[in-house]
Amino acid sequence: MADGNPNIDVRSAVSEAEWKARVDLAALYRLTALYGWDDMIFTHISHRIPGPEHHFLINPYGWFFEEITASSLVKVDLDGNIVQETDAMINPAGFTIHSAIHAAREDATVVMHLHTDQGVAVSSQKEGLLPISQTAMIVREDIAYHDYEGVALDLDERERLVRDLGPTKHSMLLRNHGTLTCGESAALTFTRMFFLERACKMQVMALTAGRDGVLECGEELQDKVAGQGGLTKHSSGMSTLTDRLVWPALLRKLDRQLPGYAA
Repeated sequence: MADGNPNIDVRSAVSEAEWKARVDLAALYRLTALYGWDDMIFTHISHRIPGPEHHFLINPYGWFFEEITASSLVKVDLDGNIVQETDAMINPAGFTIHSAIHAAREDATVVMHLHTDQGVAVSSQKEGLLPISQTAMIVREDIAYHDYEGVALDLDERERLVRDLGPTKHSMLLRNHGTLTCGESAALTFTRMFFLERACKMQVMALTAGRDGVLECGEELQDKVAGQGGLTKHSSGMSTLTDRLVWPALLRKLDRQLPGYAA
C-alpha cells in the first residue's frame, strides 16, 4: 500500500501524545472495517491532538479503513489546512463535520461518523431510535438529532450541527444520513457507536413485524436502564469499563485479525 507520508519518519517527528492519538485513531479505523461499518473510502473518524493548536487527525482520502496506519493519518487545523508533510488529501465533508464538533466541544477528543445500512435506516424513520431494546435504552437518552442538509460541504452547516448536538450529548442521528458519536477517548467513542449501531440494527429487524407488533418500554424503565448502562449523564461506570476492559480487548482482537495499524 502507499505511504501517506513518504519523506519522513512520522513517529520520530511527533510528540508521544500525538503518536498515541495516531495509534488509537488508526485502531478505530481498522475496527470500523473489522465490524463491517465502513463505506468504501467514505465516512470519517477524527482525533484531536493534545495541545493549544486544536489540530486534529483524520483519514487520508482514498484509503480503505483496513489500510490505515498511525503514520498515514493527516493532521489538519480548524481552518482545513494540512499542517504536515504528506501527499494525501482529506474528505471535505469530513472536515466540515469534525472541525465543527472539535471546535465547539472540548470533551469531544474523538469524533466518529458512519453510514451503515441500519444507521441510515433508523435515521430516516420519523420516530428515531425507539425504546424497544435494552441496547437502545442504554444510549437513547444521550442521542441528538440533526436534519439532513445534503452532502456536508457547506461550512455554515457547522453551527447547526453544534447547536443540535448541544453541550452534553455524545451521540447523534444525522437524519437520512447516518450515525455519529464523540467522546473523551477512542475507547468511549467506539463503545458508544457499538451500542448505537447495534440498537439501530435491532430496531430494523424488530420493525419487520410492523410498528404495532413491537413492545415499547415505558419511561420509568427507560430511565432505569439508562442509569444502569453507564453511557448517559445518569451514570459514568461504562467509561471505566471501556478504558480498562473493552479497549484492551478490542486491540487484542485487532492484533489477531488486522494487525499493522500502529506502524
